[in-house]
Amino acid sequence: MVNLIVERVEAARRGENQFVICRMKSGWLVIGDVQPLPGYCVLLADPVVESINVMDRAQRSQYSLDVILAGDALLAVTDAYRINYETLGNSEPELHTHIIPRYRSEPDEKRGRVAWIVYDWTTARRFDPVQDGPFVERMRAYLSLAAVA
Repeated sequence: MVNLIVERVEAARRGENQFVICRMKSGWLVIGDVQPLPGYCVLLADPVVESINVMDRAQRSQYSLDVILAGDALLAVTDAYRINYETLGNSEPELHTHIIPRYRSEPDEKRGRVAWIVYDWTTARRFDPVQDGPFVERMRAYLSLAAVA
């Protein structure tokens, strides 16, 4: 059985993953299927691996730098004041990292707590190519400039 991460990476390679923001050196940056917080993204490792621990030092470094670069882009193109990074691998066992912008405009009772707990991800707004298109383009522009810097 192929899992979601493998399917998404294979679709990205074929140019058929509607969630792709851009190809990064270590994988694919995608916008989340749902947007409990605007700009929620995920970095999917490519090649697909079980965890960061199976990578060599150079691969680990590149993956980590790409995660941080995606966070820099979120800080630049949104009004987020902080970025949360989570690499879990429990329900989807291949390497991927959730990159979650946090906003001062969040309600006080949610802002200082873990997003997975205080937001209902099952009822969150779904990704919409029209609504989210400008954000995706801003991310692409920032990351394309960062790639040549």
